[in-house]
Amino acid sequence: MFKKKSSCRSLEKAKVRLDGIQAIKADLDLGTGFSAKGYQQKIAGLQQKISAYNLTLSNVDELRSQIVAAEKDLADYSERMLLGVAAQFGKNSYEYEKAGGVRKSERKRPSRKQTAAV
Repeated sequence: MFKKKSSCRSLEKAKVRLDGIQAIKADLDLGTGFSAKGYQQKIAGLQQKISAYNLTLSNVDELRSQIVAAEKDLADYSERMLLGVAAQFGKNSYEYEKAGGVRKSERKRPSRKQTAAV
């Protein structure tokens, strides 16, 4: 369940638009705070945020993989611990039950269904 890395359609559109604006004039200034340089800074800011987001996702994905591996390792270790208790004390012992096992004498056995003979 890994998250998809982010990309931004409006960022790609803005890059193409900036190229067009710079083709008109490299240092175009429309006044009231709108300029090619300002536009370029906004684009760079968004690129940095997307890069940071994607890097964080990669780190989270890596940590998730490490957690899954650690869970499997712990489950295996738990199983081996229970088997070790069973080997030392037996599967019908109270120690086995204390360790989390079900004593052999207390296991529910499936009952056979009686079919009516016709």
